[in-house]
Amino acid sequence: VQLVESGGGMVQPGGSLRLSCAASGFTFSNFRMEWVRQVPGKGPEWVARISTGGDITYYADSVKGRFTISRDNAKKTLYLQMNSLKPEDTALYYCAREGDSRRGKGTLVTVSP
Repeated sequence: VQLVESGGGMVQPGGSLRLSCAASGFTFSNFRMEWVRQVPGKGPEWVARISTGGDITYYADSVKGRFTISRDNAKKTLYLQMNSLKPEDTALYYCAREGDSRRGKGTLVTVSP
């Protein structure tokens, strides 16, 4: 299982970013996928989940209405569109298979004036 996240960066509050997660080493389309974030020194926070076909999505209350999870099974890629970013969204963002603790190295999102 290999997961490679990208797309992070530094943005001002109210800005947008689109994260990507390239998956390999397993049959991507067979697994529900998640985004999780973690602030250094704190525990991980689940952000969003998507069904295998991409038609069912779930979000943490803290991001609902601002973030959109999606996937392209042909490209074996998971996405997270983040809009109306807030300073409290600052974290290292990871993708993962549902229920699997294995993650990539993550991509850092910093929201700061």
